Amino acid sequence: MLTVPEAAQLVGRNPETIRRWIRSGRLTARKVGTQHVIEEADLDDAFDDDDMLPVPWPRVMADGRPMPNVVAAIRRSRQGR
Repeated sequence: MLTVPEAAQLVGRNPETIRRWIRSGRLTARKVGTQHVIEEADLDDAFDDDDMLPVPWPRVMADGRPMPNVVAAIRRSRQGR
């Protein structure tokens, strides 16, 4: 079981984002006292990368090479990879 701040740190998001996911129903959580607690499996389901929208710009560069996935590169750099 994870608290909201622990879940936020685990997925590299702001705690308010996690709370917003709970309010919208994207993330299942239980209330224990005044705190929400989240099962790690539920967090994994909510943070599935397949839910991301496609990049709205061209997918190839001017020379024909595929465009690098900038969003994924930024995410990896924030995770220290």
